[in-house]
Amino acid sequence: MEASYLSREGFGKLREQLDYLIKVKRKEIVTAIAHAREFGDLKENAEYHAAKEAQNINEIKIRELTAKLATAKIIDDIDIPTDKVYIGATVYLEDTGNGERLDYTLVSESEADIMENKISVSSPIGRGLLGKSAGETVEIQAPACTLTYKILKISRE
Repeated sequence: MEASYLSREGFGKLREQLDYLIKVKRKEIVTAIAHAREFGDLKENAEYHAAKEAQNINEIKIRELTAKLATAKIIDDIDIPTDKVYIGATVYLEDTGNGERLDYTLVSESEADIMENKISVSSPIGRGLLGKSAGETVEIQAPACTLTYKILKISRE
């Protein structure tokens, strides 16, 4: 199985999510199944079938998270150059078109959260920035337009 690269924070969040699915969600679903059985005939019992489907989805999520955590490599533990944009880097940019300043932290797909300025390394902007250095101007083909940014600074905090 392919390694998944995560920050310590991202690893912790996935671990918490897995714990919740195992310790809380499983119990809720078992209770829902038991309650639905009280309605009688299981062949035509919509509540029972819905609870069993929820159980199936929960178990799939548990397996996926378990596999992801088992193959995870913590970014902090990997020797990544600090002078170029790679996963875990925070990149400070200036939009050459309007002068707007932005910053993004490049993370794995599972950690991406635009509200926290965390973008996936596999997103168009993330791919366009990978391997670049401070001072470079990059053109990134986004779905709606071409973006042009000057990389002002790269940090790993």
